[in-house]
Amino acid sequence: MSDIDITGVKIDGLKVACIGAGYVGGPTMAVIAMKCPTVTVTVLDISEERIAAWNDEDLDNLPVYEPGLAAVVAETRGRNLFFSTDVEGAVAAADIVFVSVNTPTKLHGVGKGRAADVKNLEACARTIARVSSSNKIIVEKSTVPIKTAETIRRVLEANKRPGCEFSVLSNPEFLAEGTAVDDLFEPSRVLIGGEDKPAGRTAVAQLAAVYNNWVARERIITTNLWSSELSKLVANAFLAQRISSINSISALCERTGADVSEVARAVGSDHRIGPNFLKASLGFGGSCFQKDILNLVYLAERFGLPEVAAYWEQVIAMNEWQKRRFAEGMVSSMFNSVSGKRIALLGFAFKKDTADVRETAAAYVSKFLLEERAHLRVYDPKVRLPAMLSELDYTCGVTPENCPDLATRFVSCASALEACDGADALAVMTEWDEFASIDFEAAFAAMRKPAFVFDGRNVLDHAKLRAIGFQVYVIGKPTSPSATVM
Repeated sequence: MSDIDITGVKIDGLKVACIGAGYVGGPTMAVIAMKCPTVTVTVLDISEERIAAWNDEDLDNLPVYEPGLAAVVAETRGRNLFFSTDVEGAVAAADIVFVSVNTPTKLHGVGKGRAADVKNLEACARTIARVSSSNKIIVEKSTVPIKTAETIRRVLEANKRPGCEFSVLSNPEFLAEGTAVDDLFEPSRVLIGGEDKPAGRTAVAQLAAVYNNWVARERIITTNLWSSELSKLVANAFLAQRISSINSISALCERTGADVSEVARAVGSDHRIGPNFLKASLGFGGSCFQKDILNLVYLAERFGLPEVAAYWEQVIAMNEWQKRRFAEGMVSSMFNSVSGKRIALLGFAFKKDTADVRETAAAYVSKFLLEERAHLRVYDPKVRLPAMLSELDYTCGVTPENCPDLATRFVSCASALEACDGADALAVMTEWDEFASIDFEAAFAAMRKPAFVFDGRNVLDHAKLRAIGFQVYVIGKPTSPSATVM
């Protein structure tokens, strides 16, 4: 469908609605409103608390933290960007309806632990059909299994009013949390999938014209529906694969005395490979990588491709092993016991410049250390204690019921130095920039000796730390002469 012509397609006066005001829907719609001032954009959610936060006069209270997002919202909110709980009213009035709701991994039934649960998408389709009295373009923005557009279309067709027609498009997001606004301003590509028939091509052209208001036409890729849906899963799988690949090599580096950063630089200098996503760490997290790979595994199994399923499943297995290896290494380095010891965890978000804690490696490491009876003091610049505890519960099953002294052994601190006060070790969980500029002399003075540093993100000055007196462990690099070999 690459030959679709959008010349002359008008967007002035378009009404756009987006169901879902989360990490994707909120920033994406804010940027569309900013770049298309003649388009009215309404972001919808059934959560009154979330919509109230989007409408809060204090832009520091937005429910999504992304660098640059507050400025975009400040410029557009009340002009042509609106946040509302009136889902039915806004959808009924819209020309284009984006669906950006959660598609979590199924927790029960067929495909448990792997398949995506699309019940929220189905519910949205039923609502759209019920309240619509005019033709609409429905846009899948959520990450979905291949053929989900067929499910949406069948629900719409079965429930639509007479004379009302819908076109379903796939328009997956390729945002990286922490750089989402920049990614939206200058995307590497915009992918739109639609049906190769007149109504489908017209719908694709209309959505492409919206993006073409600020994105060059050559960066707008048009495909069939199924290629678009699958491309999102494959893109995340390939990125996660690179992370697991370099993490597997980090273990070999530690055994041989090689430096994983030097290996990554040498390998990444090959233009056929490139340097991106070759930074060894304690593992990937976030809402996308693991969920999308598990979905890909399920699809491969469903279509009778067990070898393909096993290949991609190993990417997840390597990621789980890396987190466990890091946590076990902490215990073995600290004389094979952390019981009663205080450990400062620096960072809890799954990556810097976001407050997202979904599938964060910090939660898995915390669970392991709590089971070893450690006392954790946690500092993150953007994540607060309720979000930390919620993730510990949801993903790792750590609750006050099975960890009665959780409130005293898992404590949030107001600064990195507060977390380090009286600690036996500090561990970097998230690569926040501020962690590189901590007053480590003061931290060392406040910690018990020997004082350990475990850099799970390779962001600190390790030679400086060793000169201060720390015993330092870094993923994929030789340990200091005085440190216990792991």
